[in-house]
Amino acid sequence: MTQGKFCEPAVRTIAMPADTNPSGDIFGGWLLSQMDQAGATVALRRARGRVVTISVDRMNFHKPVFVGDLVSCYADIVQVGRTSVTVDIQTFVTRHETGEELKVTEGIFTYVHVDEQGKPKSIPPES
Repeated sequence: MTQGKFCEPAVRTIAMPADTNPSGDIFGGWLLSQMDQAGATVALRRARGRVVTISVDRMNFHKPVFVGDLVSCYADIVQVGRTSVTVDIQTFVTRHETGEELKVTEGIFTYVHVDEQGKPKSIPPES
């Protein structure tokens, strides 16, 4: 499996029946939320403080996610600006019945480091 620079996923969870639409498919919005949490985890660590999502530049769904699948989101920082962090997020599943590992979606998310009032704040240099 190719998951970028990180050996460990930023978020790992199981897709549950409550995450489905009436047809039994996992909602794309649920998957987007998992990816956003993964990206924010990585961006928060780099910014060393609060971050907010400002854009999702690209989101591609390759394969469906099924109830019971182990969902793993891997996040790599691709750019750090003065106040922003851009993160490439790739999501893989391990099928619960077969153990097969598949890339199901990917996207580019951008986060802004903010202060207590929600105003953009400079990202400190990497230590």
